[in-house]
Amino acid sequence: MKGHKRDIVSTGKAPLKSPVAVSVGLHLLVFGIALAGWSWNTPPEPEPRSISARLISPAPRPTPVVEEQDEADKEQERKQAQAREREEAERQRQAEEKARQEAERKAQEEARRREEERRQQEAQAKELAEKQAREREAARQKAEAEAKERERQKAEEERKRQEEAKRRAEEEKRRQEEQRKKEEAERQRREEEARKEAERKRLEAERRLREQQLEALADQARQEREAEARRQQEAAAARAREAQMLSESEKYQALIRERLSQAWYPPSSATENMTARLQITLLPTGELASVKLVGSSGNTAFDNSALSAVRSLNRYPIPDNRDTFERYFRQFTIEFNPQRLR
Repeated sequence: MKGHKRDIVSTGKAPLKSPVAVSVGLHLLVFGIALAGWSWNTPPEPEPRSISARLISPAPRPTPVVEEQDEADKEQERKQAQAREREEAERQRQAEEKARQEAERKAQEEARRREEERRQQEAQAKELAEKQAREREAARQKAEAEAKERERQKAEEERKRQEEAKRRAEEEKRRQEEQRKKEEAERQRREEEARKEAERKRLEAERRLREQQLEALADQARQEREAEARRQQEAAAARAREAQMLSESEKYQALIRERLSQAWYPPSSATENMTARLQITLLPTGELASVKLVGSSGNTAFDNSALSAVRSLNRYPIPDNRDTFERYFRQFTIEFNPQRLR
């Protein structure tokens, strides 16, 4: 029952830790007792018959009837001894069985006692936990009530603060509205004065602008006449330079064709229909930078003879004017034909 404790009898042994351990121990004990009882109940094997004789002196041999009687007595004694041993073994087995049952009963009682103690401890722990839970719940409810009260007070203070702020804001708004009206009136007055001044300045600016536009138109017409005269002069100069460059380029192109014609030796297989087009690139010094076959004649020997002629000239005749060189002689194409060299 709850609230009562049973007396604990110390046996000098460590208490069993669980009903499972008690059960295992009891099974081991029963197995040991059964094994010992089986050993004790096994009847001893009969001793082998043997005859020991000691020769002291010649004696008369007993008659067969006497020897048979002795053997019968010995057999009777042996059977009685075996019966006594069996009875003793049975009494010992019963005593051990009784001791085993008593030990098992005590073990079960000890297990029940420990289980009862465990249940009582669990009940006490549960009761303590419930008590602590009730105390915590009460503390939580108290804290919630205090927090709600603080929130209510805080909300009340916030409401009063907002009302005061609203009142001040309304007063400030009225003051600012009055100030705005005064400033608006002053602004309109200044704007009217500024408008009148701006109108006066606009009219004056328009007058000056018309005068400046007339002057600008006259100046623009003068500049256009001067620019047209410069363009005409520059065009005439460009045409003169172009004519001079063209004339000079034709002169040096004729010199280059003459030099290449002298250096070219077409093969014997060349025909009048064969033409090889080569692209020549020169340096400002007149030296050959590169040569490339851009149009083959269809005859490798003919093409190679044209390439050899171009490469054979150490220096090409070029004009001194850099513009003429860059335009006509930096890179140009020439055709090799047995009838003409262009």
